[in-house]
Order: sequence, then C-alpha cells, then structure tokens
Amino acid sequence: MKIRFTLMMIASMACISQAATVQQIQVHSDAMNKDVPVSVIFPESYKSGETRYPVIYMLHGAGGNHTTFLSPITLGMVDQYNVIAICPDGARTSWWLDSPIDPTMKYETFVAKELVTYVDKNLRTLAQREKRGITGGSMGGHGACYVAFKNKTVFGAIGNIYGGVDMRPFPENWDIKLRLGTQKDNPKNWEDFSVVTLAKEVKDGDFAILTMVGNKDFFLGVNRAFNQILQNNNVQHYYIEAKGAHTHEFAAEAIPVMFRFITTYFTEGKGHL
Repeated sequence: MKIRFTLMMIASMACISQAATVQQIQVHSDAMNKDVPVSVIFPESYKSGETRYPVIYMLHGAGGNHTTFLSPITLGMVDQYNVIAICPDGARTSWWLDSPIDPTMKYETFVAKELVTYVDKNLRTLAQREKRGITGGSMGGHGACYVAFKNKTVFGAIGNIYGGVDMRPFPENWDIKLRLGTQKDNPKNWEDFSVVTLAKEVKDGDFAILTMVGNKDFFLGVNRAFNQILQNNNVQHYYIEAKGAHTHEFAAEAIPVMFRFITTYFTEGKGHL
C-alpha cells in the first residue's frame, strides 16, 4: 500500500511526554568478545507493579550511537504506548551485519540473539515475536529489515525509516566496503547482504512492514524498488513517500508513525496506520 502525505499531520497528533526514564547498560557479546553499550527507555508505569511489556528495538544510522534516539519524541512515544525501547550501539557503521570479512563485526547476531536474550532475561518483557518490533533510520532502516528478515521467529513488525535497503548503488559510502569487501572483488556479498535481495523471499503475512521515505531522499530509489518487490510478491505492507529529505527532522516526524504502526501490531496482530 503506497501512501503520500505530510508526516507532520500524524506526528502532530502525538502527545509528547518526558516521564519515561532512560537507563544505560552494557550487554556482553560472546560473538564479538566485548561489551556493547545499550540505552533502555522505560515507560513511567514500569516503576511499579509486575506488568510485562512489549519491546521495540531501535537501530541508529551510520555515524550514530546508542543515544541517537534519546529524544523527547521517543520518550513520549514509550510512555504513550506503554512499551520498552531498546537502543543498542552499532559501532557507527556496522550496518547491523555479521560481516563476512571482519569477525569483530557481528551485529546481526548481537541484536537478534544476544541482546534479545539478555532483555527478555533481565527485564519484564513479553518474550514472543508478536510482542517485538524493530525499527531504525538509514543504516538502521536497512538493519531493521535485514535483522528481521534473517530472524523470522524473533521479530514480528518492522519499521524502515529511509533505509539503505540496497547497498550496491553506494560502493564508496559509509564504510560498507569495510564490512563486505569492495564491490568489485566481492559482488556476491553486496547482493546477498542487501535487503532487496532478502525481500524476494518474504511472503505475505511474515511481518507487518512499514517503510517511510522522503521524496528528496538519496535512498528514495532503493526504497521504491523495495516497495515494488514486496508488491510483486503480493506482500501486504505500507509504503509512505512524504515530502522531505534524509534529515533528522524527517526521522523525528516518522518516529510517532512507526510507534503507532508497531504497537497496533502488538495489540491487533496487524500493523496499520
């Protein structure tokens, strides 16, 4: 489903609160033999009672870190929708992959296995895929789709904010070649690790999927291609192309839409706007 509209119309409907609380933790990765910084955002209601909560994992873009999403908007959404948000650090340009050439970069394994296991063991969560969503922007939009597509039993809802869902058009950008090798020498890596390749195997009902991208974004073309692949395979999903570019402002307007979509999946089993 393709939708065009001004994101501010939806974002302005969100009631922004800052009663949510943030905790900084370190989660050990056996796969990478190191501790990874993670920011956890709790709704105000978490402070008391024994209630268990659904979880939204939020993956930052290239150059970001685990504090990227610690904005009043995100804290407000956590409180409004009564969820826990988990914001891991992705080493600036990991692309949230298990790199085939660099054994120190195993961020798919970290997020989908080690981090989810830690969170469900140590926090009051609803430990099932129907209560887990994953979202992110740019590199993190790629990561949200990639990690979920590779781990179908872990995540049920995906939110892609202007994701780099096909890395092949950008062979010299954002350290991708440090994760996959040069495109000239490793073309199969560049194909196999791009979301648009994995999307060809996604079937209708596998996930609730929402993509949001600006009409002036340099990732517009690859997101249109992603949308077309899902359409060709009759995969029900939402695709929003709105006025805007690859900016923090666009992402800030998109976050409330992502939370509404993912939490609707939590409550109804089907994401919608």
